[in-house]
Amino acid sequence: MPKIDMAKAAVRTKSIYPPAHQHAAQGREKTVLGDVVGLTQFGVNLTRIKPGGGSALRHWHEHEDEFVFVLEGEITLIEDDGETLLRPGDCAGFKAGVANGHHLVNRSGHDAIYLEIGTRLAHERAHYSDVDLMMIRDADGTRFTLQSGEPYGS
Repeated sequence: MPKIDMAKAAVRTKSIYPPAHQHAAQGREKTVLGDVVGLTQFGVNLTRIKPGGGSALRHWHEHEDEFVFVLEGEITLIEDDGETLLRPGDCAGFKAGVANGHHLVNRSGHDAIYLEIGTRLAHERAHYSDVDLMMIRDADGTRFTLQSGEPYGS
């Protein structure tokens, strides 16, 4: 396996969410590691969340698994059943198809850094627990709809 040159890894700071929901990922920086070596079956990101920032809207995936491993700082995992503080060495996983909306929020005064690993499928649906929003990815690309399937913003 080739060593990843971190200087070649893209850092994403913009959210793909519709403008009204982009605040949920404010303060997030994802260094996209898997792309550097051409991984296609799963994604790997080194993610930094600044104080007061969040990873995403609370969500769950129909077909994609997710896993996070905390490297630095502390971050709060918020799920349907409550909140859990994660510190370095802690990890969490989210099985595809389990309707347990989750996200991470940095309530500390320091950056939190974690490794994020997840399935990459050409066809997927992600459901957002706290807003009427769904992400659909298929042969037509990625788009957002209401949970009913109606186009978002219409």
